[in-house]
Amino acid sequence: MKQVIAIPLEEGRLCQHFGHCRQFAIIEAEEGTILRETLLTPPPHEPGLLPGWLAERGVTEVIAAGMGQKAIKLFEQQEIKVHVAAEYKSPRELVADYYRQSLVAGKNACDH
Repeated sequence: MKQVIAIPLEEGRLCQHFGHCRQFAIIEAEEGTILRETLLTPPPHEPGLLPGWLAERGVTEVIAAGMGQKAIKLFEQQEIKVHVAAEYKSPRELVADYYRQSLVAGKNACDH
């Protein structure tokens, strides 16, 4: 099954503050194989905007460091699965961890 995974970036690695990232890696993958990676610049930060914007791009999963509960619920309404508290790694490393089922998910750093 093909998945489209969005990862917020800061200097090529996972951004620690989801809503304020300057770029997203959009990775299309199937059965652990990366088919395509695209870098996109998000629209200016506005609360609640990113879930719909990413859904319009076919995103099915988000890997993030921290994310507020309201944002998580907005993603769930778009039928996008959210993985929070991921490690500070490159997008390809995070996707590989995801498919190996070794994606480290610690405490969600964002509690607002």
